[in-house]
Amino acid sequence: MQVMARLLPEFQRFQYAFTSHIRNPRANPCPPGIEARRMRIYRSLVYKNLESFLLNCFPVLRKVLGERRWARLVRDFLADHHSCSPLFHEIPQEFMRFLQTDGAVPATYPKFVLELGHYEWIELVLFTSSDTPDWEVIDPAGNLLEKRPVLNPVLANLRYSWPVHRIAPRIKILPAETYLLVFRDAGDQVQFTEINAFTSRLLHLLESADYTGQTALEIIATESQHPSPEVVIQGGVKIMRDLRMRGAFLGTTSCE
Repeated sequence: MQVMARLLPEFQRFQYAFTSHIRNPRANPCPPGIEARRMRIYRSLVYKNLESFLLNCFPVLRKVLGERRWARLVRDFLADHHSCSPLFHEIPQEFMRFLQTDGAVPATYPKFVLELGHYEWIELVLFTSSDTPDWEVIDPAGNLLEKRPVLNPVLANLRYSWPVHRIAPRIKILPAETYLLVFRDAGDQVQFTEINAFTSRLLHLLESADYTGQTALEIIATESQHPSPEVVIQGGVKIMRDLRMRGAFLGTTSCE
């Protein structure tokens, strides 16, 4: 790498030195010929602009970590992460990729950092999604048992090891298996709802295969070994109707 750098034109070598110093001034010296005061301004502008994009997406994570620990994550992200996208609105996604790399989150940080970050990021993902339903093949009033329920295309069925939706500064949180349903409603608002393992499994089945509501619920009844399968099916119908009313289910379509 150093040999290749020496083969570059002088102005490109200067650009690499300049940006390397801005990304990680501790590891890369200031290029010669630039006033230290000016470099401090450049470093501050780059950091603050980057942080502003992250704060819009991760306000709770910032508050929970506090200024010092948050700043360390942002500076490490700036110094070490090589982004796959040049788009500003995808900076939060790149930050999530960074958090998922080994050693990115210090061992002394709360164990829920990655899950809390994902929980905050998913709102942006769904809010900006371009997915739209195909209403030509959807019957909004279709029978949810006899036909295939159609899920909102802008929906996430999430499982966490921490109750991420309850995390806040100065609140003690213990790990707990948590299921959340997140979707964008007809008014383009992102809705968050805590669900149980039953509902999460139902959503997973309907997402992964062309099941009728009846078939999906029969699978769950068999898996749970419930002594009264009809009780499982009755409860499932109520859940599906509620989710349709709220916009997580859009209606039904015929199974091919």
